[in-house]
Amino acid sequence: MKILDMEQGSPEWHAARLGIPTASRFKEIITPAKGEKSKQYKKYLYELLAERVTGEREESHTSEWMIRGTELEDAAREAYAFIRDMQVQQVGFVLNDEESIGVSPDGLIGEDGGLEIKCPKASTVMRYIDEDRLPDEYKPQVQGCLWITGRAWWDFVVYHPSIELWVKRIYRDEVYIEKMRKHIGAFVLELEQTYQRVKDER
Repeated sequence: MKILDMEQGSPEWHAARLGIPTASRFKEIITPAKGEKSKQYKKYLYELLAERVTGEREESHTSEWMIRGTELEDAAREAYAFIRDMQVQQVGFVLNDEESIGVSPDGLIGEDGGLEIKCPKASTVMRYIDEDRLPDEYKPQVQGCLWITGRAWWDFVVYHPSIELWVKRIYRDEVYIEKMRKHIGAFVLELEQTYQRVKDER
């Protein structure tokens, strides 16, 4: 594991992520429920291939709620640290040993834990609290962070200024992580082979 100390969202952070699969997009490689190869696999591969060839990040849609989440993230982290009486270490980007896969934790806790923060609209918060589990769409991201960092647990934190902070602790799912190793490992190999072939043909 290699930790890069930089501000998330900075030009350096975007450069570090360029052309490699990252946790927030793992769901486009592996399905959340059964851990199978995603139908978005090839689309994501070509997106990363384009980034490698051009050296430029593909433009992506940023919704109103994504912007709001970014704006509220610091407040959520501070609320979590205060309520749980925990020291949160902010890091920029974490790479695996081969520097072929990366994750951007919202925080690292001690030697064993980490943090994923979401700041959705109130009705979504209510759904998360009622279902009382990690939403399926975030399983690849959270388990991916556990996999790459080698940590034992990850707190899924849901923040809304008008609702009490909700935290769900998620532990390693070794069966699912093994499926990630298989599918994401194959994705990384195919991405590299395709890149070399395209580069040789240019």
